[in-house]
Amino acid sequence: MSEERLQKILSRAGVASRRAAEVLIAEGHVTVDGKVVKELGTKVDAARADIRVDGRKIKRSVEKIYVMLNKPRRVLSAVSDDHGRQTVVDLIDDVEEKIFPIGRLDYNTEGLLLLTNDGELANGLMHPRFEVDKTYRAVLKGRVDEERLDRLRVGLKLEDGMTAPALVETLAIEGDESLVEITIHEGRNRQVRRMFSAIGYNIKRLRRVKFAGLTVDGLKLGEHRRLNKREVEALYRLTGLEAKAWSSEKSSSGDGQRGSSKIAPSRKKKFVGS
Repeated sequence: MSEERLQKILSRAGVASRRAAEVLIAEGHVTVDGKVVKELGTKVDAARADIRVDGRKIKRSVEKIYVMLNKPRRVLSAVSDDHGRQTVVDLIDDVEEKIFPIGRLDYNTEGLLLLTNDGELANGLMHPRFEVDKTYRAVLKGRVDEERLDRLRVGLKLEDGMTAPALVETLAIEGDESLVEITIHEGRNRQVRRMFSAIGYNIKRLRRVKFAGLTVDGLKLGEHRRLNKREVEALYRLTGLEAKAWSSEKSSSGDGQRGSSKIAPSRKKKFVGS
């Protein structure tokens, strides 16, 4: 096998996404043949080298896991937390392999979140060049004005730059609340909340209902399920990766089986929709 970049090897082995693997390398957590490697871009022959993360040897071949979670509020989109808060990984107790979230949802945001140990796919879904759509439903305080929403549709300036044009639709207005659906393909920190704040609206509840062509339909808050083979193949096509990069024989994504979490699902508002 030819030499490859170390972060790519770690990603393929299911250690972390490629970006997270770069952080592990830079912080000195990775050794190759007993020596700490901190230089990004270092090339290694994975078939011959002894590669370890915090002293643990990486697996050259791992079962690929793909999980969809309907994330509740007040759960952290992380593998672990130094402050003892519940994480999305804590909710999935029927998976033995180490998995991590693809991107993140804010602590108080609900909805569709994918978790995997497939670092290559995770990197593709998070990469800006693929413009992967993310659709949210937001309950806003106040009755929305279409002229203000037009600012989101053409793009507006935030403190970290201009946003790309968003697809925005008003679904309902009841009393002093509005239900709005918005689709973006960027992944900035708290972006949807900041976009609505920039046009004068506070979000009372935010839920991601669709990501990369997948929907959260059929999953209650706190529930999760495995993706099936057809869904995984669609994600690979979306990111331009070759389907042969994962093995259908080794993947446990085949039946879309469902699991429940350790958190009681919240009661849904009829107004928000399902």
